[in-house]
Amino acid sequence: MKTFNIVPNIPPELEPLKEISFNLWHVWNPDAITLFMRIDRKLWESCNHNPVLMLGRLSQEKLNELVHDEGFMLFLEKVYSDFKRYVDNKNFFQYSLGVNKDFKIAYFSAEFGINDSIPNYSGGLGVLAGDHLKSSSDLNVPLIGVGLMYQQGYFRQYLTPDGWQQETYPENDFHNMPMKLVKNGDGNPLTVSVKVGDRNVYVRVWKLEVGRVSVYMLDTNNQMNSDEDRKITDQLYGGDIEHRIKQEIILGIGGVRVLDALGIQPAVYHLNEGHSAFATFERVRILIEKHGLTFEEARLFVQHTTVFTTHTPVPAGNDVFPPELISKYFSVYISELGLSPEQFLSFGRVNPFDKQEGFCMTVLALKNSAFANGVSRLHGKVSRNMWKGLYPHIDVEEVPIKHITNGVHIPSWISLDLATLYSRYLGPQWAEDPDNEKIWERALDIPDEELWRTHERRRERLVAFVRRRLVKCLKRKGARQSEIMKAKQVLDPEALTIGFARRFAAYKRAYLIFKDPDRLDKILNNPEKPVQIIIAGKAHPKDMEGKEIIKNIVQIAREERFRKKIVFIEDYDINVARYLVQGVDLWLNNPRRPLEASGTSGMKASANAGLNLSVLDGWWDEAYNGENGWAIGSGEEYDDLEYQDEVESRAIYDLLEKEIIPLFYTRGDDKLPHEWIERMKINLKTICGFFNTHRMVEDYMEKFYLKGAEHFFSLGQNGFEGLKNLLAWKKKIDTNWHNVRILESEFLGERESLIRTPLGCRVKVDLAGLTPEDIVVEAYFGKLDANGKLSEFQIEKLENVKQIDSTVYEFSGEITVEKTGRFGLRFRIRPVNLNLEDSLSLTYIKWDD
Repeated sequence: MKTFNIVPNIPPELEPLKEISFNLWHVWNPDAITLFMRIDRKLWESCNHNPVLMLGRLSQEKLNELVHDEGFMLFLEKVYSDFKRYVDNKNFFQYSLGVNKDFKIAYFSAEFGINDSIPNYSGGLGVLAGDHLKSSSDLNVPLIGVGLMYQQGYFRQYLTPDGWQQETYPENDFHNMPMKLVKNGDGNPLTVSVKVGDRNVYVRVWKLEVGRVSVYMLDTNNQMNSDEDRKITDQLYGGDIEHRIKQEIILGIGGVRVLDALGIQPAVYHLNEGHSAFATFERVRILIEKHGLTFEEARLFVQHTTVFTTHTPVPAGNDVFPPELISKYFSVYISELGLSPEQFLSFGRVNPFDKQEGFCMTVLALKNSAFANGVSRLHGKVSRNMWKGLYPHIDVEEVPIKHITNGVHIPSWISLDLATLYSRYLGPQWAEDPDNEKIWERALDIPDEELWRTHERRRERLVAFVRRRLVKCLKRKGARQSEIMKAKQVLDPEALTIGFARRFAAYKRAYLIFKDPDRLDKILNNPEKPVQIIIAGKAHPKDMEGKEIIKNIVQIAREERFRKKIVFIEDYDINVARYLVQGVDLWLNNPRRPLEASGTSGMKASANAGLNLSVLDGWWDEAYNGENGWAIGSGEEYDDLEYQDEVESRAIYDLLEKEIIPLFYTRGDDKLPHEWIERMKINLKTICGFFNTHRMVEDYMEKFYLKGAEHFFSLGQNGFEGLKNLLAWKKKIDTNWHNVRILESEFLGERESLIRTPLGCRVKVDLAGLTPEDIVVEAYFGKLDANGKLSEFQIEKLENVKQIDSTVYEFSGEITVEKTGRFGLRFRIRPVNLNLEDSLSLTYIKWDD
């Protein structure tokens, strides 16, 4: 079949409009959004805010009319000027490398949630990835995105009459989306080949522009592939485990090959979750093939230039493939790496000697990355506990998984009304510099009346949106006219409005506020102080428990007493999320602690001056200060889950009845809830400056990206001379380490000493052929708990060195204790090298007996 494309006939005067349409900068620029709304607001909404599709649907008469609309053309000129100024500003990120060279960061993610015009996301992971791209663009971080382009995206949700979730999979029309097919030098689509099992699969590439950041999306749905292989990139998180491994082969291995085919050589690779961890092996293979490195050399280089972010707080949430599936899809690839099957499998196992253990993508990512992190302070702790089996020689607190708390791209989630208010009172820099906490301190200066009236307008628009959405949904289902009329009357635009929207995984406990319907009835239907709840969210198609929760909530909402007070919005997406976080008064979040890795929806509500009512889990465990929202409980964790549900549902009702509702409805003579507004302002002041993706991306830059880039240059220059020297040193350590031992250790302080008194230490070590420069001797000390175990530990290096004989050295130094109590002290030695990341030295530690 011969194929061809039809494109809009855009007048030359409107070419700038077309250029803006194909760059997703328009997603977070208020003037660009206004520009498209001015063309045809209804069409803009019906096209899911997709300007490429909208331009294709405009009549030629309308296009010509725009050309002759002087006001529109002047506004277009202004927006286009802003756009060009933004994308053409190539000033490099303000941090400089020790070696002054430009570099690229490849950011791999299985999903990207940039806007509802590109439905290529399922939930928080993808939306976070999208916000990561946007902040990288704003900050001029040299990031490149790599992902999969799904023909059907994630499923669309609708409910049966009894509330049971059903799924549909409409196809995405890639040619009417803001992206372009990547072509090679002869004008044909760029194609890379990836062996999947016994077949070559051919991958095409779509390019998205997100401000200054380019994103390359891989697509197997083309005529060069079999019908089976065309479906590899059909659905996000669809299919069985075999379908999943095929997708992850395409993402990881195919993604690296695409960058290679484009001539892009990133210095650092960032794996957003373990789905793309096969990329580490492909990088090893290319280094072996192109540069003649050994497997060991190539892997050491890859480790030092790879960042891995885990988002999963429970072992069951990680992708684990049976060994036989790995053998089926990697038999040829394993030989190309020069490994045996068992060697290959060992990289995905906690215990490499357990032949029954599956191949875990998170384990692979951790073993092949020198830099790893969880996505909140609490999640970092949870992750260290989860993966301590990979590091048996160190305490759990030292497991090399740090934390970088998630954030949100604030300009993408703020309502236009509020953006105008912020520009007036916070200053014009709030959008460009949202991580400047001093800017958010000015929130206290916003007049109560202006902040409240702006928020009330957003609540009114939320209610109007929900009613429209309900009516549209009912009409699609052929509902009676009486039902449609009732839908137009749900909710009260002046009532205290609670929002709850997220994936319907069981641990998120969407049912919790509905646990006692009679008590909830009294809360919602108080005629003097009315309250209402808006809910949205999807359960995974195979999650029957999640679907049952949705069904039960929908049935409660359909009871006559709740019909106007509780609304479930079908088919949750970014657009629904935006209306919700911009319009609710209170954002409810009640996961089972500590199972919420971070959560970002509450941050979006906070940025819109909404208040949070949440369990102290994920980000809220860091953000809550007693004045900027409310906490459900005090961070307790329970063994009896039914009892936990009972306790925490009552806590929600108590907080609503005794604190939240009275505060909201306590009005001054001017009818304003001044104490509630004060909380809104404190929320803005204390939350927005930290919980944003500008701060998050800067954290990645400072903690990981710059270090990885420095390794890329220092280890890779002069034919990988630095890498080969490091590996030679590492082999020296491997050869001699079993003979290295601590001969004696002494604590020279008194049994009882005064606080902050320097306390002497001395350790005698047999280095067995190593030099003092090869190792570090450390005092490891901390408070002793009731069981005699060290906690709140500190580490001090013993720097004074004296040679005793040919292989024996004495290391001495002092420690200073800043607290009182009962303390314990141990000594240890580990290898150290300027070019070796500390996280990769922790497997060598030896302790004094």
